[in-house]
Amino acid sequence: MTEHEHVRVAVIGSGFGGLGAAVRLRREGVTDFVVLERAGSVGGTWRDNSYPGCACDVPSHLYSFSFAPNPDWPRTFSGQEHIRAYLEHVADVFRLRPHLRFDSEVKMMTWDADRLCWDIETSSGRLSADLVVSATGPLSDPKTPDIPGLDSFPGKVFHSARWDHDYDLRGKRVAMVGTGASAIQIVPAVQPEVAQLTLFQRTPPWVMPRVDRSITGFERRLHQQLPFTTHARRGLLWGIRELQVQAFTKRPNELGLVEKLAKSNMARAIKDPALRAKLTPDYRIGCKRILLSSTYYPALAQPNVDVVASGLSEVRGSTVVAADGSEAEVDAIIFGTGFHVTDMPIADRVVGADGRTLAEAWKGGMEALRGASAAGFPNWMTIIGPNTGLGNSSMILMIESQLNYLADFVRQLDVLGGRAALDARPSAVHAWNRRVQERMKRTVWNTGGCTSWYLDAGGRNTTIWPGTTTEFRRATRRVDLAEYEVLRGRDAKAIKEDQQGKQGTQGEQGKGDKEEVNA
Repeated sequence: MTEHEHVRVAVIGSGFGGLGAAVRLRREGVTDFVVLERAGSVGGTWRDNSYPGCACDVPSHLYSFSFAPNPDWPRTFSGQEHIRAYLEHVADVFRLRPHLRFDSEVKMMTWDADRLCWDIETSSGRLSADLVVSATGPLSDPKTPDIPGLDSFPGKVFHSARWDHDYDLRGKRVAMVGTGASAIQIVPAVQPEVAQLTLFQRTPPWVMPRVDRSITGFERRLHQQLPFTTHARRGLLWGIRELQVQAFTKRPNELGLVEKLAKSNMARAIKDPALRAKLTPDYRIGCKRILLSSTYYPALAQPNVDVVASGLSEVRGSTVVAADGSEAEVDAIIFGTGFHVTDMPIADRVVGADGRTLAEAWKGGMEALRGASAAGFPNWMTIIGPNTGLGNSSMILMIESQLNYLADFVRQLDVLGGRAALDARPSAVHAWNRRVQERMKRTVWNTGGCTSWYLDAGGRNTTIWPGTTTEFRRATRRVDLAEYEVLRGRDAKAIKEDQQGKQGTQGEQGKGDKEEVNA
């Protein structure tokens, strides 16, 4: 990266969102862009999460780009290694390699109101960009709780998203902290080889069977020779999940039958009534993420597994102490405690038009127009932004909708011509957020009686989309200029005069000149 490189678009992150944005930019005829990646390869969360048993809980043919179908998925639910290989394939097929800048972690992004561009400081140098697409993703920065005494623990400690493959778990006494999506895959993968596994469970999850199987050679040949069968399979998977949305968003009480199925799944493997009681949730299914596994409960029933129905509260030497006072001697502690979702660290590194960071602007809770644009941060868009998450379907569907919005954003800037930027109006952002939060009130995520990672510190659900993917696709099909302020830059002479103390400024200080647009 050159010292003062300038590009039209800088994409942050090379997971599904970042690579998807890169492909869409190329399709829009934009080739002057870079993809900034802090690691040394593409893949995002599917690169970072390489723990034993790591796999997707969305069917393979739905967890891939519509513009890059993969007829060769080996299983109905793909493992981490297959998804990562798919993303590498996307980078190759769509000729994205020349745009990738590895080992380039973004340290700070600052809006320059005079030049109408973003100044970006990375670990590999500086550059500027007219438009920034932040695709860092909500599952990129692990969250480890602050446990008293953890620093003095003499054994091995790591997070599931930073798995230490050099550490041999065989014959070890292991503490697994957390019972989320990662933990229920890790537990059955490591249980047969460890001497003792102590599982610290604050809240039991609802777990449904994971009907996974190998995709036959015949199916794969069929998808290769008749591509429409791949699209048909994807469409069927999508349609089933669209029909399920009503129960999550409008009629949570209808989920009672699903709870019975989940309890039956547990009863088949857990015969001990006391253990079943520990593992039975006391909240409506769907309030927290529904997990899929056919091996989790059988693993918990094994004699070398102890389920502690309480969170880890303290570490004393090699002894881990639960909130209920129970203790265990362990050699390793593995945290499956999730990620910084509603407090993403990237927000501290984005400085907007008024000098505030995005974290400061979102102090009262994340909100962005159509999940993409934050007020006061011109020409800045986020992929998988506030209230774009899903509780029952594929995030690739939401990502592709946001890519449609990005494409029209670029087109609108082209139509405006010259040096221009679009800044979401606060009134539009607030109106969008009010509608989303109003719809959220009746959903299972807000009424189900649980505390989940979907909620921020203030108890607001700023993570999930309270509707179908079809509704979101309609809402993001185009940019409505009436929801934005158009900023016009000043010419170089005016900027120079201003720097010399002369009266060269026109318009509002700090935001460039505004152009009112009515659509």
